[in-house]
Amino acid sequence: MNSTFQTKGAGNDVLVVYGLLVEMADRVSQRRQASNNFYLSVNTALTGASAYLLGLGPSWQGSSVLGLAGLAICRLWIRNIHSYRSLNAAKFAVIADLEKSLEQRPFTEEWVRLSAPDPTRRYTPFYKVETAIPWIFAAVYVAQFLMVVPWRRLVGIG
Repeated sequence: MNSTFQTKGAGNDVLVVYGLLVEMADRVSQRRQASNNFYLSVNTALTGASAYLLGLGPSWQGSSVLGLAGLAICRLWIRNIHSYRSLNAAKFAVIADLEKSLEQRPFTEEWVRLSAPDPTRRYTPFYKVETAIPWIFAAVYVAQFLMVVPWRRLVGIG
């Protein structure tokens, strides 16, 4: 981002704006976590309901429909994660730009330290860990579908 912030005679104002930006970024992170909790709950409920239906008898249609719904929910979850990632990246870029006008740059310094080549300070971006969860649920739905569909009967074998 190429924007610059004017600081002449407005030192306290810059700090107020900085504090506001950091608080807004934190609120986005809180909403992101609440969203993840929602998707995790929905997927847990769908997986449980599907297992329950399978336990009731040999009917595979209900379980398959729940699995397809689960796959759709996983896709939405992944898109939501990427959307929040983009939003956070933009907010943090604005914060980093504003820090250029400050004497101390705690946010920028934090990223410098996290990006250090020192293996004791390895940092895995949260979105990479976060995105793995819906993919795991998707794999469970696909595996479940492949196991419960009576393939032989559907293709006329046996």
